[in-house]
Amino acid sequence: MLATLLAFSVAVLLGSMVPGPTTAVLIRQTLRGGRRASVWTLAGNETGVFLWGLAVAFGLSGLLAASQLAYDVLRVVGAAVLLYLGAQALWENRRRKPGSEPEPSSAAAEAAAEAADPVPAPKAGDAWHNYRIGLLTIVTNPKYAVFAVSFLPQFVPSDVSPLPMFILLSVMWVILDSCWFLGFIWFINWLRPIFSRSRVRRWLERTTGAVLIVLGLRLVTEPF
Repeated sequence: MLATLLAFSVAVLLGSMVPGPTTAVLIRQTLRGGRRASVWTLAGNETGVFLWGLAVAFGLSGLLAASQLAYDVLRVVGAAVLLYLGAQALWENRRRKPGSEPEPSSAAAEAAAEAADPVPAPKAGDAWHNYRIGLLTIVTNPKYAVFAVSFLPQFVPSDVSPLPMFILLSVMWVILDSCWFLGFIWFINWLRPIFSRSRVRRWLERTTGAVLIVLGLRLVTEPF
């Protein structure tokens, strides 16, 4: 059992390290609202991960994986969420009018330029909004259902009760995933003074928005 859980932990951590929608969305949220916004987004993300784990435990994700219509409907909704987030990032980036900002010639001028274009501060009422973004990113992505239904059963020994084991694996999945992404959020937030520079933030916002749009298009165009 211990060897099984260790192998599962390594597999989950390696999977978390692969860049995907969660990584792009967390970068976007950190740029928009700072660490608090991205932590709430991560909480929604991990809620979605746990729900997919429970769906496997109760056999629901298997139904989704077996139903072409249900899969197609969910992936269209998931693609719409990613496309919306990407388009919003690009639109807000376009509104910043980069040509209107002079090139800073000194540290003081650079600080003044950054002060004129600050990173939006997180608002107290945005917690649910950020949480919902993270949740929708996961629960509307049918690939998580297919992944969960093909991944989790591999780590359920034949001599144990499946339901408690699936729940244990789901909890471990959430904890390990959260540990990796909390470290990622801390790292991005640590670099935020660099990202706060107008040119750097505009470039990163454009890149993140484009990545989200590509992920959305790939989700809706890839075959089942």
